[in-house]
This record gives sequence, structure tokens and C-alpha cells, in this order.
Amino acid sequence: MRSYIGYIRVSTQRQGIQGVSLQEQRAAIERYAQRNKLTVSAWYEERVTAAKRGRHVFGEVLKKLAHGKVNGIIIHKIDRGARNLKDWAELAELIDRGIEVHFAHDALDLRSRGGRLSADIQAVVAADFIRNLREETRKGFYGRLKQGIYPLRAPIGYRDMGRGRAKDIDPIQGPLVRTAFELYATEEWNFDALQAEMQRRGLRSYTRRPISKNGLTTILNNPFYTGIIQLRKTRESFEGIHAPLISRALYDQVQRILRARRGGTVPLRYDFLFKQMIRCSTCGKHLIGEKQKGKYVYYRCHGSACAGTCISETVLEAYIDAKLSDLRFEPQDFRDLRDLVEGLKGNETADRLESEQSLRLTLEKLDERLTRLTDALIDCLIDKVEYERRRSVLIAERRSTLEAIESLEHSPSTYTVVTRALELTKTAQLRYKSADSAEKRELIRSTCSNLSVTGKKTAITLRNPFLELSDLNLSRRCDLCRDGSRTFARCAFELMYAAAKEVVANDNATDATIYTAA
Repeated sequence: MRSYIGYIRVSTQRQGIQGVSLQEQRAAIERYAQRNKLTVSAWYEERVTAAKRGRHVFGEVLKKLAHGKVNGIIIHKIDRGARNLKDWAELAELIDRGIEVHFAHDALDLRSRGGRLSADIQAVVAADFIRNLREETRKGFYGRLKQGIYPLRAPIGYRDMGRGRAKDIDPIQGPLVRTAFELYATEEWNFDALQAEMQRRGLRSYTRRPISKNGLTTILNNPFYTGIIQLRKTRESFEGIHAPLISRALYDQVQRILRARRGGTVPLRYDFLFKQMIRCSTCGKHLIGEKQKGKYVYYRCHGSACAGTCISETVLEAYIDAKLSDLRFEPQDFRDLRDLVEGLKGNETADRLESEQSLRLTLEKLDERLTRLTDALIDCLIDKVEYERRRSVLIAERRSTLEAIESLEHSPSTYTVVTRALELTKTAQLRYKSADSAEKRELIRSTCSNLSVTGKKTAITLRNPFLELSDLNLSRRCDLCRDGSRTFARCAFELMYAAAKEVVANDNATDATIYTAA
């Protein structure tokens, strides 16, 4: 008895589950087989597109036909069997070898010249249909991207809101993704420790499983969270209209840390006070904390040329305490400073307006540069690769400028920054003595810089304006002809005001942390 294979196919799993095409194809093949007295001995079903080669089930069917295990195959239509010319060529080769290929819908006699010609034409039309469909899909895809809409599945931390709509921040996963960026940017968390912490906090993958290393890597390297859409394969960038989850400055900080570290590191065994904070001035690497005899903590450089670089935690704490003690002013000095700071309130509006005008001027210039860049591509003055490289840079700059404009309304005023700096100066040493490890680290980052060690000597200095305030205070103590309190307060106020104004004008998130600890 002659036996045949029945082959049915749809393009996607969703069509196979929700649609009725598979059942309709099977019914049509059964009617065709009954009409022509053919026996279908095996059915093969596939839920994958025929536009590309590599269909697993279709490959098995071709092998069976080639080995002569069955007499032929019955397919509903030509485009169900092949929508690319290479697959059709393999079917045609089997036909030339005498293997029967039937199409239930078309009822073509492939043994005749006319039937083969008609089948060939339909195969070419099916292949052209796919090419046209691919081109139209590409147009629609890039059309959405140019509108600032990401037409693919939302990254972890965002939600799909439907076709033609921007992604929305997931109220549960979104804050967790932001936390992952913020924790890694502190340089206190290696990759393994961060993964474990985010799993503990509830960050999940698309399948609702705890986040994996690959998933966390994808998150930390995705500029989508800053408002920029970047295609992974082509590296093309587009400005998205979705709400950014993090700032560009935070993203760039994370990228710098990722580039600096070569792979994951072993989770830290102890919560050392100065972990990943003190560097060796010779090789630039972080000193590694070690616990000796169960209670003495030392920080040592493990570089081959830095064997003598080692310092105890007690010495470091005493050194920082001494630095913070240099900020102690007289009570009258603080009262005079407070009076001068209160006089700032009336001048804030003009300063903030000037900053906003400067940022909007920068935005206009970036838009002009983007326009000129597009003109250069149209006029063939630059190639596509160089165009995309420059465009990505300009889009990133434009996003950073927009963030600066948006945050200007919410950023602290010069008055607020100076007030916080004054309070931090007044209480720094006392707070350090009574703080726990996490609070001490935050206070050190807020007031100190250049945390490095040479041999057994420290090279820790205060940040500005605290360094300038310390120098002013020390010079006043050593001066035999000491200035009056008002004169000293005026000099200290000018130092704090200059530093605060620079922070507010530049919207520098890193320098702003100097003041937020207060």
C-alpha cells in the first residue's frame, strides 16, 4: 500500500494555539487524499515560519522522503511547504527523482511541464511576498523607533502598554532595577554579591525566576533605562519617549565600573569599613581588607610591586577624625555664617533662570547638529557607520541635557546646598564618632577625597569646600593677628557659596552628594 506524509504548518506558536488553521489544513488534506484514494500514514505539524531555512520538522520530512520510507507528501498549499526558494529547490529535486508531492488546495500535476511551471511561479510569488512583508515590517519597526516607541518586549522594569504606546515603569520591578544600578555604582558591591542581594529583594526575570547573572548583566548594560533605545545588533540609537528609570550620569558611572572590573569577584567575607574605598597610590588598585587574630583589621595592596603598602583601620579612622576636627568653628562663627546664608534667598530666581537658559541653548545647538548630521548623510559626505556613531553620541548628550533641564526644578537651590554644607561642617566630627559603618562610609565620601595610601602613610584630603574651610580655619588659629568673627564668616561663606553655585549650575550629581549627607 502506498503511503504519504501529511504536513501542516503555521508561522507562530500563538497561531497554533489560538487559530484554526492547522485543523483546516488537515481537513483539506484528508478530503484531497480521500478523493484521490491516497493513504496518509503519518502527520507532521510545525509552528514556525517558512521564510527562513532551518525548520526541524520539515528537515525530518525531507530525509524520510529522500530515503524512500514513504511514497510522497501532501501539503495544503505551496506556501505551507516553502516560502524561500532554497526549500522549494529541495522539494523540486525530490520531484525530479520521482517522489510524489501533492498540494491539496492547488491540485497541480507536477509531472507535467505546465504544472511544474505553475508551481515554480507560485513558489517565486510566495518568496517575493515574504521579502515584501519583511520590508514593510522593517518600515513599521523603524517608524515606531523614530517616534520614540520601542516595538519589542519591554525590558525588565517596564511594562508593555499596547501597540503604539510607550513602555511604562513597572511599579514593582522598576524600583528594584533602579536599586541595582544605585548599589553597583557605589562600588561596594561586586557582581556576585549584587546578584544575591537583588534576588533577595525580589528582582525577577521574564519567567518570574530569580534574576540570573546574564539577566543582571543585560540590565546594567541597557541604555533603555536612561530613555535611549539602542538596537543590540546594529548599535543604532533612538531617543525614546518612555520615562527614564535612571539618570544618564548614574548609567555612565555603572559602565565605568563594569569596564574597570574584569569579571565577577568573590563576595566579601567581612563588612569592612573602608572596603573598596582606599587605593594604593603606586598601582591604583583598591586595598583589600584583612582581619588578623579575629579583631585587628588591616588594608593591604596585593599588587606584585606594592608588598609594603599596608595600613591598619585604626590609623585610618584616627586620621579621618583629625581631618574632620579641623572643621570645628567657634559658636559665634556659625551664627555669623547663618546670618550670611539667610541673605541668599532673594537671589535664587535669577541664578536658576540663567542656568535654565544656558541648558536650553545647549539643547538647541544639539538639535542643529543632529539636523546637519542628517544632511551630511543625505549628501553622502559621511557613510552610514560614521553617521550612526556620531548620532548615538549626540542623542546621549541631548538626553543628558534634557535630564538637566527636568531636574533643575527639583534640584536643591544654592541656598539649600550652602545650608546643608554648613550643617555638615558643624556636625561632621560628632556624627562620625557616633555613626555605624554604613553612615561612616557615606560621611567619608561626602567630606573626603584622594583616599590613597603610600607604603604605610595615608594621603587623605578633604573635598572642597571643606578643604578650603579647613585651611581657612587653621590659618586663623595660627595667625597672631586674628580676623574678627564677621570677617572670618564672610570668607567661609564665599567659599561655600562658590562651591554650591558650581554644583547647582552644572547639576553635577557626584559633587552634589557632598551636601546631601547633611
